[in-house]
Amino acid sequence: MKIVAIANQKGGVGKTTTAVNLSAALAESGHKVLLIDLDPQANASSAAGCPAQDNMSIYSCMIGSTPIHDKIQASPYNNLSIITSEIDLAGCEVEIARLENPLGRLREVLEPLRHDPAYQHVILDCPPSLGILMTNALAAAEGLLVPVQCEYFALDGISKILDLLNRIKNQGVNPNLELVGVALTMFDARTRLSQQVVNELKQHLPDKIFTTIIPRSIRLSEAPSFGKPIMAYDPSGVGSQSYRLLAQEFIQRVA
Repeated sequence: MKIVAIANQKGGVGKTTTAVNLSAALAESGHKVLLIDLDPQANASSAAGCPAQDNMSIYSCMIGSTPIHDKIQASPYNNLSIITSEIDLAGCEVEIARLENPLGRLREVLEPLRHDPAYQHVILDCPPSLGILMTNALAAAEGLLVPVQCEYFALDGISKILDLLNRIKNQGVNPNLELVGVALTMFDARTRLSQQVVNELKQHLPDKIFTTIIPRSIRLSEAPSFGKPIMAYDPSGVGSQSYRLLAQEFIQRVA
């Protein structure tokens, strides 16, 4: 079982879209997936068809002793389970900071899942900030997947999250954390800028860029408002096809 954090401190880069649709594509291919929404905005929860519910987030697990299995819910989709978020999770950062081993709280909470045959992949959707929830996710995960929008400041944004990855590894917080890959999102084939960003990132991280590039798509933008992953909302569309291909690459990289 692999725990992979999907993170980028920059908002609006397709992070939650990637977390939900990659999870759904893995589940569609027969893999057993647990999606954990760590963002207090709970966008991944609603986009996966499981709106936020009071007291069903990972909050009480991280600050107390509630077993994580008590928070797992079935989603409307085969092989996909979820732990939803809630706005109260925003206060978790303050409370965790007061506890012993604050950076290792999530790792301790997730420990019972590591040998649970019910799940092959645990996907962590992180908040768009370099706060304690994201740091906990990186301290708990074996892998980091970074979605990057094909736009001007892409390289600057990715450098910050990779700096954090290196600090977590080098300071001994999580020496096993590795970059699974960078997923390029919101690619617009009509613009020269998108292609320039792709070329620049491939030059700087040649072995870490996923071959599959997620295009800008109205259907991908619409799907969350209907509470559906793109595979359920537009099964044969370009967004679905792209995330299925990304899931295949992901499986190869984490195997």
